[in-house]
Amino acid sequence: MIALNEGVLDRTIRIVIGGMLVLIAITIRGAGWAYLGLIPLVTGTIGYCPLYALLGWSTHDKLEVTS
Repeated sequence: MIALNEGVLDRTIRIVIGGMLVLIAITIRGAGWAYLGLIPLVTGTIGYCPLYALLGWSTHDKLEVTS
């Protein structure tokens, strides 16, 4: 199992911004670059960011209740 390294606020921001970028990519012609929104959308959804792990960062509070 992957250890979570994103906090609730971090995950929420990633999901919202990633979702908006993907929506832009779907609705606006020529905005294929917006599919890069899949990266924050996926990392926000799973709660793990490989870049954070590489740099040794974490916004995850050890006291957060996870399901």
